[in-house]
Amino acid sequence: MTRSQRSLPPRPESADASPAEALARKQVREQKDALVRGVASIPDMREAIKHASRNLPAISAVPRISVPKSADFLQRAAEGLPFIITGLVGKWPLSSLTQQTLRDKFGGMHVRARTGDYVNTAFAPDRAMQDMSLLTYLDLVTNSVQDLPPYVGNLEMRELNTLCHWPGYFKKMGPPRFWLGPSGTVTPLHCDYDDNIFAQIWGSKRIFLSPPHHDEFLYPREANAILFGSPFNPEAPDYEQFPLARQAGMIECIMQPGELLYVPAGWYHQVRALSFSLSANRWARGLPLVLKDDVSLKPG
Repeated sequence: MTRSQRSLPPRPESADASPAEALARKQVREQKDALVRGVASIPDMREAIKHASRNLPAISAVPRISVPKSADFLQRAAEGLPFIITGLVGKWPLSSLTQQTLRDKFGGMHVRARTGDYVNTAFAPDRAMQDMSLLTYLDLVTNSVQDLPPYVGNLEMRELNTLCHWPGYFKKMGPPRFWLGPSGTVTPLHCDYDDNIFAQIWGSKRIFLSPPHHDEFLYPREANAILFGSPFNPEAPDYEQFPLARQAGMIECIMQPGELLYVPAGWYHQVRALSFSLSANRWARGLPLVLKDDVSLKPG
C-alpha cells in the first residue's frame, strides 16, 4: 500500500452493530465532540446556536468584504451571519495551478469518489464510493454526461496543503478538506455545528443558505451530533411533500474563484458546482463564535 493510499480515511464501520453497540458508539463520539469544543453537552450547544440565531436580522444577500484583520473577522463572525471575503484565496499557489498541472504533478494521488445517487444517500454510512487515482478520476469525469457526476468530496488531499495559505482566524481548526468535480456535482442541504471557512479555488458554485433556527421547517435528520441533513431541495422545492419549507428563509449566493465564505455554525447550506470546481474548507474546533464564550455551556 502506498503512502497516498494510506492517507485515505477508513471505510465506514459496518452498519450491522446491535442497537446497544450503536448507542455506545454514539455516546463515545458525542463525548469526544464535546471535549474538542470545550462544552459539557453537544445538544445544549446546538440549542444555544439556534436560540442565538432567532435574534439575527433577516438578510437577502451574503455581503462581500475585503480581507479583514483577525480581530475584525472575529468581531464580525460573532454576529452569526455569513459573509464572503475577497482578495485572499486568489493569492494561493493552488489557485494558479491548471488542471493539466494537477494531472502531471498529482495524478498518482489516491482519492475516493462519491458515485451513484450520492445525494439521497449523502449521510448514510454505506453510501457508494470508489477508490481510484486522481488521474483516473479526472479521466472519468472529463467527458461525463451524467446528471450527477462522480464527486471527490470532503477528502484530505495532503499533497495540496502547502499550496494553500489559510488565514489564522481560529485558535484551532480541523485539517483542510478538498472538493473536486465537474459541473453538476452537489452536496445536498445540511448543517454542521462548527464554524466553517470555505475557499472557492477554481470554478464557481451556487450555495443556498438558511439560518439555524429554520431547521424546524427543514425536516432535519441526524447523521451525527454535529451534522444534520435535510431532504428538502431548495433548487427544486417540493412543497407538497415538505410544506413547512415554505417558511424557511433561503439566501442564494454564487461563489467565484478566489473567494472565501464564512458559514457560521448551524447554518444549513447546499452546494452545486456550476463549472469544473476545486474547493477546500476547514471547520473550526472550538465553541462557535456566535456563542461568545457562553460560560453556561462549559463543563462544570
